[in-house]
Amino acid sequence: MTSYNIHLVEDEADLAQVLKAYMEQEGWHVSIFNNGEDAVKHIHEAPHLWILDIMLPGIDGYEVLRKIKQASDTPIIFISARDQDLDRIVGLELGSDDYIAKPFMPRELVIRAKKLLNRIYENTTSIPKKIEITGYVIDQVARKISFEEEAISLTSKEMDVLLYLIENLGTSKSREEILTHVWGEDYFGSERAVDDVIRRVRKKMPRLNLETVYGNGYRIVTS
Repeated sequence: MTSYNIHLVEDEADLAQVLKAYMEQEGWHVSIFNNGEDAVKHIHEAPHLWILDIMLPGIDGYEVLRKIKQASDTPIIFISARDQDLDRIVGLELGSDDYIAKPFMPRELVIRAKKLLNRIYENTTSIPKKIEITGYVIDQVARKISFEEEAISLTSKEMDVLLYLIENLGTSKSREEILTHVWGEDYFGSERAVDDVIRRVRKKMPRLNLETVYGNGYRIVTS
């Protein structure tokens, strides 16, 4: 059983304690923050996962997410009782990795968190620890990228999509395949989420040969 450090930002004290108890049953260490201001003070601690409510007193969840992403690529699960479609879209645009709407069963959150943590921290593939593509040095284990020794910051979703395409180098992957592999089989959002991530990766890594295969998704080629 892997012991992960989880930062839970939730202003409903009773709910926060229930969620903490469920996650501690998994052997995880959980820190609770009841408002955005307190959460922001602990961004530098870089936990394995943030679970972040959108509706918070003071600094809201959107602003906390922005600050987290400025500091690291730590994965984030958004939770909210507001307009589900709007929050899902905005959260994904800002870099969240999953979304769960209130009310939900605590076990559902634990299952989603476990799947995300396993995919990011325990996923093993056949590609080398470090590879170089068109000048980019990509460390799969550390999930870091550099170009001419300058670090390039990708969100967790951007990194997951990039590594999936590298794992299948030269082979095109459809939007549906990318969604299933990165977002999970239970994701019911639009395929445009893939296009948005690809657009951001291209902007951050302009020398990367990330091709659009019309009618069949995307692929990375080395020449």
